[in-house]
Amino acid sequence: MSPTTVAARRPLRWTVLLLGALLAAVLLISGSPLAAHAAAPDTPGADQEQTPFYFGGVITNADQPVPDVTVSITGNGFEAETITDAEGRWRLYVPEKETYTLVITESDLPDGVIVDPAQLPEGLQPKSGTTGEFEVEFGLTNTKIVNLFLGAGERVTTSFVDQLAIRLVNGLNFGLLLALAAMGAALIYGTTGLSNFAHGEMVTWGALVALVFSTTWSLPLWLGIVAAILGGAALGLAMDAGLWRPLRRRGLGVVQLMIVSIGLSLALRYTFQFFVGGKTYQLPGASPAPFQLGPIQLSYIDLISMAVSIVVIVAVAFFLLRTRVGKATRAISDNPQLAAASGINVDRVIRTVWVLAGTLAAISGVLWAYFRPGVRWDMGTQMLLLIFAAITLGGLGTAFGALLGSLIVGIVVETSTLWIPSDLKYAGALVVLILILLVRPQGLLGRKERLG
Repeated sequence: MSPTTVAARRPLRWTVLLLGALLAAVLLISGSPLAAHAAAPDTPGADQEQTPFYFGGVITNADQPVPDVTVSITGNGFEAETITDAEGRWRLYVPEKETYTLVITESDLPDGVIVDPAQLPEGLQPKSGTTGEFEVEFGLTNTKIVNLFLGAGERVTTSFVDQLAIRLVNGLNFGLLLALAAMGAALIYGTTGLSNFAHGEMVTWGALVALVFSTTWSLPLWLGIVAAILGGAALGLAMDAGLWRPLRRRGLGVVQLMIVSIGLSLALRYTFQFFVGGKTYQLPGASPAPFQLGPIQLSYIDLISMAVSIVVIVAVAFFLLRTRVGKATRAISDNPQLAAASGINVDRVIRTVWVLAGTLAAISGVLWAYFRPGVRWDMGTQMLLLIFAAITLGGLGTAFGALLGSLIVGIVVETSTLWIPSDLKYAGALVVLILILLVRPQGLLGRKERLG
């Protein structure tokens, strides 16, 4: 057999290995009880033709119905709201029988009245520091009726400064976990020039592996997290060895590689949906009871998430600044031709970058599953635009720029809800991105040479 024939068969062999690995992973998931669940609606606007589960009730004041009051339900990755009708009635359908948070918009109530604590249904208590927010759950039936009666009282409000402090902490938490995924994607772009649209699925993969190990197989959570990290690294390795390296050797341009990444993203995303379904699953210990630090409510998971993110980010910084491979990574990002001419094994460094990016994405996916909370087949896709925004804002191709951009995006997303509706909070981050790029097109820490 000629050397040409052997070389031609190598990309095919790696591709077969990649497909075999993905098939084994899919079969691993499909063999679990997760695959037995059919897709369920998980979007606002679900109706009785889609799901039999709903909360409903009537809001009255002095035996008179109270119309035009906004009532919302959140929890398990689901959000929906409605307005009471002329008879004070409301109803909200939810995708599954889980615990949710019911919120009555008190600014819509008549002046001088609140939801009367003395007339609340049995077992219903307002959350700490509020008079219009409750935790609700189903009983034995598929419906839960929550009738609320108003009475005279003083509304519990949170000052603007306290609200700002709460959102700053939440934004910092979100920005740190976003930075883990963004730094990996930035390193891939810096060393290969590829805008990896499948990076969101790498985030989802980490959360799904942790879910299978810790929830489906009832193994300890720490073992599920270790499996998620190893699974993320393995996926990054398989992607480069089976797909990206052969395509690079064939001389495909950046645009063609980007289109391939879009196709890979769609293939992985809908493979996840096919085997996992459309439901939202919870990792063990999700939504723990928070404790109060002044006006700020935090749970032990929030503290662990921020601590883990900081430790991992410091470790990545040490890798890039102090290790030989890290310095080679930065050299390739600066000038790949010069790095190759100086004796650096570019393919080996890129392989290391893909493994590192997969690991960081998996950790980010697990933390995102607790922050959201919930694991869904498309959870990484919801982060993808913010990942690209953070990379562009901080400066293309630089991991530290991605870190800075992620912190800015996270804080802007969370604090913007003080002035704009929560449905537009992600748009606020993109507005900030546009404004900064108008002043500094290369990003905060980027170089002009990377423009275009």
